[in-house]
Amino acid sequence: MDLKFLKGGSEIIDREEVLKKVKNWVREVGELQLEKLNDNIKVRTKSNKNDLVTEVDELSEKILMDYINQEYPDHSILSEESGIEERDSKYKWIIDPLDGTTNYAHGFSLFAISVALKHKDDTIVGVVYLPSLKKLYYALKGEGAFVGQKRLQVSTTKHLDESLLITDLSYYRDKDPDENINYFNEIIKEVRGVRKTGSAALDLCCIAEGSLDCFWELELKPWDIAAGSLIIEEAGGRVITFSKEAKLIIIAANKILSTTLMQKIKK
Repeated sequence: MDLKFLKGGSEIIDREEVLKKVKNWVREVGELQLEKLNDNIKVRTKSNKNDLVTEVDELSEKILMDYINQEYPDHSILSEESGIEERDSKYKWIIDPLDGTTNYAHGFSLFAISVALKHKDDTIVGVVYLPSLKKLYYALKGEGAFVGQKRLQVSTTKHLDESLLITDLSYYRDKDPDENINYFNEIIKEVRGVRKTGSAALDLCCIAEGSLDCFWELELKPWDIAAGSLIIEEAGGRVITFSKEAKLIIIAANKILSTTLMQKIKK
């Protein structure tokens, strides 16, 4: 299959052209987010007090969706704040306009914009942009993953006790305090150190570039991981998802560590 040009319905997509457009879109949205960071923005809660959305999330989403609808009006879109816009297309965009909303609402400058394009069941384009760091991670399926011009490669760490792990706690920990904490308390004994950024998209990119060794978290959504998962896979890593006790668990690392971590968590 020619991955450069993919046909969906009557439309043929040039992935490199798509990538070029998405890079421009996320940089524009990133500038807006930086301009409004630390402004007196409106913040409200969604599912509970820990699950926040700001007016900047919604404005960023609108800009991205407007661009997609203008350039690719037949494509479906799944976005964090607006949900699904289903259309009769083999293409679907999956976007998180501001990943790390709690950080952003508190004026903490670690946050990301995540945009992915799927063709049927395959993610074919993935872009994650960190506005405050001016770092742009991207991947095309079958062509590797990059930050800027640098090719990414996951770490070669083979043992958990030599690894640096990244994870996060659920929005719902107040109602279900054992949801992630019990896992956390056990796994922390097995690793060299643990980090938390508050942005899953950023976490996955850190795995892809090898600065962190392994990632796991419960109950993330497609918009959290779509772009970052492709970037990891194109950097030689593996992303595993499975259910345990009705909770979706996501693991990402190199192929050796991902297997070890999966076995530990399932146990």
